[in-house]
Amino acid sequence: MTDAPTQADGLGAGQATRLVSSAPTLDELRQSPKIPSTQRIYDAVCELHALEQVATRETVAELTGLKLTVVDDRLRALMDDEKIKRVLRGVFLPVERHPPARSMSKTLLPDGMVKIEIGDQVLELTPREDRMLAQLQSGAATQAAAIESSRAMAIRSTEMGLVLERLERVTRSVFDGSGALNERGEPCQAR
Repeated sequence: MTDAPTQADGLGAGQATRLVSSAPTLDELRQSPKIPSTQRIYDAVCELHALEQVATRETVAELTGLKLTVVDDRLRALMDDEKIKRVLRGVFLPVERHPPARSMSKTLLPDGMVKIEIGDQVLELTPREDRMLAQLQSGAATQAAAIESSRAMAIRSTEMGLVLERLERVTRSVFDGSGALNERGEPCQAR
């Protein structure tokens, strides 16, 4: 975002100026027929997300002033283009776009200095700076490990739940007196 004011000259003391911004204001979303409806709807979803508001088809229609049928059609097109995603029924979020990852390397020099290269940029760090940077990055590493651990635990928990359910069925059939099991080890249904 640049800090160059627009049309600041000639405004009265009570009139507000706004800074040049890539995102349109809420009034511009509602009143601009020059911007295609798809872009207006995408901007509305992004603006609502930035304001930590829920972006539903109704709020987007209200914000842009477009009919619900147009909003529904454009939301579908934006999902097809992978610019937004549906997180719940009727709730949309913009898809985060990051530039492609650059090559990275870390070199330990004989004098204890550290050279970190990211793309074309080079950082030369003292040993103390390297330790400080490692402390800052350890939070991200810990978070990634916790996410993977919880994912593995959820899978294991589901597997154990299925085994327990099967054991309960077998136990019930044994105590019910039939004791008959099919080829998958499940109790046979009494006829």
